[in-house]
Amino acid sequence: MHIHSMERWQHQHDFTVIQEHGERRTIQVLILTAATMVFEVAAGLLYGSMALLADGWHMGTHVAAFMITIFAYRYAKKHARSRDFAFGTGKVSVLGGFASAIALIMVSLVMLIESGQRLVAPQPIHFNEALVVAALGLAVNIVSAFLLRDHHGHHDHNLKAAYLHVLADALTSVLAIGALILGKYLGWNWLDPVIGIVGAAVIGHWAYGLLRETGFVLLDGSIESRDLDAIKDKIEAELDNRVADMHVWRVGPADYAAIISIVTHQPQKMEYYKGLLRDFKDISHLTIELNVCEGESCLVK
Repeated sequence: MHIHSMERWQHQHDFTVIQEHGERRTIQVLILTAATMVFEVAAGLLYGSMALLADGWHMGTHVAAFMITIFAYRYAKKHARSRDFAFGTGKVSVLGGFASAIALIMVSLVMLIESGQRLVAPQPIHFNEALVVAALGLAVNIVSAFLLRDHHGHHDHNLKAAYLHVLADALTSVLAIGALILGKYLGWNWLDPVIGIVGAAVIGHWAYGLLRETGFVLLDGSIESRDLDAIKDKIEAELDNRVADMHVWRVGPADYAAIISIVTHQPQKMEYYKGLLRDFKDISHLTIELNVCEGESCLVK
């Protein structure tokens, strides 16, 4: 019976980045956005303003996105050490970002369709009410952006998605205010739907970038080729080591796992091979497969 502790050879599998401060700020933004949504919908129903109703329900889409963000944080934290996940819940925040990117794309499509319809069939614009709505939305989003401003980094796709929702809303508010002012004083009513199309395009571009970034991680995309070459060169620079096979992929917002198959005539202890890669600090879970050659059967011709 093996009586020695296994801790020396075991890996930790918790690659979750728990942004406690970021989660708390996201909850604050959720409450602020939800309160604004309720106010705008209620005012729209009371005063019969489509502008207020439209912006209120638009706020509702961001409330849903922030709820996805918070759910992802809670789920990742709760199951961080669960054996049901081979490499922990490090990708839950990435999945939250992916879902929010889809929500952003849906928002941009709705904006695009509605703007196109209004460009073809212009409708009366209640400039004063619409300006109040846009100004209120901009104020809320400035506060929200300030709350999330310093917390959307650190490879946290979940929080980055929430930050993009706030920026998208702020952008639409700024563009809307400009278009409404020109429409009110110069009679350029056509500018309102045109600005809506421009805003939809910008939001769609942001969302597509986030979708590509998170989708690549979810599909176990590898690190860049130059990093793979650097790992291979580092191993093969020693003794007669040859890399036969290598897989490196992301298992968390800032952590990678690697499986490397090495062929050699001069096998060393496992610590030696892991020591060769000590400078690659992003590799948090490293598995080495050592293949020992005997005789001349493995010589490169």
